[in-house]
Amino acid sequence: MRDVLRLDAVGQALAIKNGQMSARELVEAAIAAIEARDGELNAVVFRRFERALAEIGSIPAEAPFAGVPILLKDLGWRQVGEPYAAGSAIRDGARGLEVAEDGYGVARLREAGFVVLGRTNTPEFGSTITTEPVAFGPTRNPYDPAYSAGGSSGGSAAAVAAGMVALATASDGGGSIRVPASLCGLVGLKPSRGRVSLGPALGEGWSGFSCPGFVTRTVRDTAAALDVVSGFHPGDPYDAPALPGPLTAEVGRDPGRLRIGYVTTHPRGDVPEVPELTEAVTGAAALLESLGHDLEPGGPEALGDLDFPVHFGAIVANNLAAQVAGLGELRGKPVELEELEPRNAAMVSVARTHSAVDHIRATQWMDAFRRRMATWWRAGHDLLLMPSLGVAPFPLGWITPDDLSLAFGRTGHAVSYTSPVNATGQPAISLPLHRTAAGLPVGVQLVAATGREDLLIRVAAQIEQARPFEHPAMEPLA
Repeated sequence: MRDVLRLDAVGQALAIKNGQMSARELVEAAIAAIEARDGELNAVVFRRFERALAEIGSIPAEAPFAGVPILLKDLGWRQVGEPYAAGSAIRDGARGLEVAEDGYGVARLREAGFVVLGRTNTPEFGSTITTEPVAFGPTRNPYDPAYSAGGSSGGSAAAVAAGMVALATASDGGGSIRVPASLCGLVGLKPSRGRVSLGPALGEGWSGFSCPGFVTRTVRDTAAALDVVSGFHPGDPYDAPALPGPLTAEVGRDPGRLRIGYVTTHPRGDVPEVPELTEAVTGAAALLESLGHDLEPGGPEALGDLDFPVHFGAIVANNLAAQVAGLGELRGKPVELEELEPRNAAMVSVARTHSAVDHIRATQWMDAFRRRMATWWRAGHDLLLMPSLGVAPFPLGWITPDDLSLAFGRTGHAVSYTSPVNATGQPAISLPLHRTAAGLPVGVQLVAATGREDLLIRVAAQIEQARPFEHPAMEPLA
């Protein structure tokens, strides 16, 4: 059983259905892996092993993923009866903050037969790209424990990369699926806005920037997991364009000859070029060209707008301030700035100087930005190839809490290629196609027009078949 966790989730489900193992054996193997590997990595902050084992007997055998273990990110992905901290100590023990019902995505996962083993680490309120919360401590990268696993889905990414589970839930408000997928050598797809509901707790996250998703080791797992949780719920503020069919049907389907633009240097001019990222993108471009696609340098002109980070940052800060105000109301006592980590205290402080008019004007600016970005795809381009992360893999502590100016600058560079895609609501997938000289993963992302996750899955599967993804951090248990 020691190698069973090397299978992806689809493979694990098939092994159970074929009688090669029982659901209990698989879940017990995942629990053993967490207990053996998480002490160093600190990816799983809440565990529910006994409850998970007790639930196995009630899972219908016909459920597509009956008995397959999964971990939930401790931000969004609410599960009734389980802790929910969102990376912060503010919620700890506060009455009125209990999870009242499963999120729609969690309910769908459980209906599909997944067994939830616990919740994964995330930065406080998911507001940065490294998982080092004061409340729970840092999550370490399985490829090098001195390095960050990324954020805000860093706990999920570290757990999957280390082989604890085949997949884990994630979310992406400025790069929080694609960044940890890049740093941990995984597949990470940010869906189109509205593809996966945030209900019933929320209608939207970060004014529409944030989308739920997964980190996985294979393209077919990404497709299958999104098929399980996708779908509109009455009351949702957005509904993504309909797909032609299940995403699993797109795995192995010929994407045709595509017109793909690629960017190695950020057109804003304020983001330093990183040799490892240039290598990753040019290598991916060469691979795509060898697969029969037409590659050309360049991307949307709007990507170079110097005003984008100002408006994006203001909208995120405003949403964070609203979240903190809501927490204060729920617990019956306002949240003081000194209760927050310095980064979040600074953002909330700035947001409190903004007016409602300021916020609406920023969202209107984003509306125009989204339309300007869309013209590039309407002009006949199919995909945009860019780095998944605007900086090289970085050590823990690099996003320092002691120098906020430096921290915000580094964070801005890191999300310079990802956050514009959150603003537009387009789908984007990060693929593990490169390694640094030290062996650390570097991902590249492909961005499609809104609603075209099907195209991303086709191309990603084509790439995976041509150059299978390797996961050296996932060693079998002794």
